[in-house]
Amino acid sequence: MHVQVFRRLAALAAAPTALLALGTPAQARVPAPPLPADAPASALAPAQLMSEVVTKTNQQRRANGCAPLAVDRELTIASIRQSLYMAKTRQFTHVWADGTTFIARSHAAGYQQPSGENIAWGYRTADEVIDAWMDSPSHRENILNCGAHSIGTGVAYGSNGLPYYTQVFGYE
Repeated sequence: MHVQVFRRLAALAAAPTALLALGTPAQARVPAPPLPADAPASALAPAQLMSEVVTKTNQQRRANGCAPLAVDRELTIASIRQSLYMAKTRQFTHVWADGTTFIARSHAAGYQQPSGENIAWGYRTADEVIDAWMDSPSHRENILNCGAHSIGTGVAYGSNGLPYYTQVFGYE
C-alpha cells in the first residue's frame, strides 16, 4: 500500500522564507472543469470532489489544532490549471515542462503569497486522497501548516478516467 501511495504522491520542499508574510484570504467560487463524457458512472464531478477535499482538509486541520482554511479564488485557479495540465499531459509533476512552478502559477492567477502545493492522481474519493496526503510527511506538513490561511483545490479527469488533484495553500 505505501509503495502505491508514494507512487501517486509528489513531495514539495518547504517554501522560501520570503513567502511567510500573512495576509487576508479572499473567498470566491470558481467553476471546476467538467466531468469528461466518458467518465465512469461512479465518477464524481470535479466541483464536488474539490469541495469535499476542502472540507476534509479543514477537518484534519481542526483535529490537529489549526484554524480552517478559506477558499481563495486565485489559488483555486492555480490549482485547476495544475490539475488540467497533469490530466492533459499525463505528467505527474509540480514543475511544468516550461519550468513553471506552483509559485509562478499562483502569481499568474493573482495570488502573491503561496505556501505549498500537494498533488495526487488516481484516488477515487476525497477520503482516499486526504488519507494518502496525511500518510506522507511533506503533504501532511502542507495541510497542517497553521500559518496558512487560504486554499485552492483543483480536480481534472485525464483521458485514462482518473482524477488528478491539486491543493495550493497560501498565507494571504
